[in-house]
Amino acid sequence: MAGSGGLGGGAGGSQGAGGGPGATLRAPRAPLLFAALVLGAYCLCALPGRCPPAGRIPAPAPAPAEPPRAARSPGTSGLPVASGSGRRRFPQALIVGVKKGGTRALLEFLRLHPDVRALGSEPHFFDRCYERGLAWYRSLMPRTLDGQITMEKTPSYFVTREAPRRIHGMSPATKLIVVVRNPVTRAISDYAQMLSKTPGLPSFGTLAFRRGLGPVDTAWSAVRIGLYAQHLDNWLRYFPLSRFLFVSGERLVSDPARELGHVQDFLGLKRVVTDKHFYFNATKGFPCLKKAQGSGRPRCLGKSKGRPHPRVPEAMVQRLRAFYRPFNRKFYQMTGQDFGWD
Repeated sequence: MAGSGGLGGGAGGSQGAGGGPGATLRAPRAPLLFAALVLGAYCLCALPGRCPPAGRIPAPAPAPAEPPRAARSPGTSGLPVASGSGRRRFPQALIVGVKKGGTRALLEFLRLHPDVRALGSEPHFFDRCYERGLAWYRSLMPRTLDGQITMEKTPSYFVTREAPRRIHGMSPATKLIVVVRNPVTRAISDYAQMLSKTPGLPSFGTLAFRRGLGPVDTAWSAVRIGLYAQHLDNWLRYFPLSRFLFVSGERLVSDPARELGHVQDFLGLKRVVTDKHFYFNATKGFPCLKKAQGSGRPRCLGKSKGRPHPRVPEAMVQRLRAFYRPFNRKFYQMTGQDFGWD
C-alpha cells in the first residue's frame, strides 16, 4: 500500500549513501526523521483536534422569511406565505455519530424538510469547545420559528466520554441520532479518508493489528470507533434508550426514503422527504438528491464522499469481522435491532 511503500523507499535510499563509520552512524537519520514526520501527521488526522477559533465557524445565515404557524394558507402544501424572524435555540436533536457512517448524507437529506434548520458545519462544542459556554454554542444556531427543529451533527460526540453528560446538562430531552455502519467497512473507509490527507501513512494492517497479524489494536481510533456497544454503555448512563434513534448506514444508501421516514417520525415531523427526492448515482455508489423545482441540477455530496477504498487482504477483513462479532451482537441486544453485519 502507499504508506508501506513510502516508508520502504526512504529506507532504501539511505542505505547507499557513503561509506565508513561516520556514514554508518548518520545514514539512519533521514528515514527515521521521515517516519517520525509521517507518524506525526497520522496522529494529527487520527486524534481529536483543538477547538477552532470563533472566526472559523461561519455565523448562521439569517432564516428565510417564514410565517408563524397560523399564517399558512390552505392549498399550499404547508409552505410559508408570510414573513417572520424566529430566534436561536439550543438543538432539540443531535446527530452524534458515527464518523464515516453516513452522518453528512443524513443531515443533507434532512435539510430538505421545511421544519428542519441545521448548522451546516460541525461545531464540535461538546467535545472540543465546551469551555466557550452554552451562550456561544446557541449563537451558532440558525434562527427557527415555533414548531421548527434546530439540529447539528458532530460524529465524534458518540465516542467522547464527556459528551453525554454535557449534552444532558444542556437538555435531558435532547433527541439523539446515531448512524451506524458495519464496523469493518467503516474502519476501512476511515483509513481511506486519513490516507487521502496523509499519503505516507503506514498500511491499514500495520495500524489495525499489533505485531503483523497479531491482536487487533483497539488503541487505533479507526478500530475503536466501531465498538458501538461500549460507547452506547456510556450514553445510557445519562439518557434512556427511548431518546435514541439508530440509523443503518447501509440502508441509508440502499433505501434512503425508508430511513428518512423513520427519522422524520422520530423527530415528530410530517413525512415530507420521500422517495421522490432521491436517485441512485451508480458512479458514486450512493443516492443523490434530485433537483428541486427551479434549481439548476441534481445535487450529490462532495468529492470526498464515495472515494474508493484501499485493498485490504481478505485475511485481515475476516480477522476484524471475528473481532467485532461479539461487540456487534451485544449492540443488537442493547438496541433491539439486528443490523445484519454478521
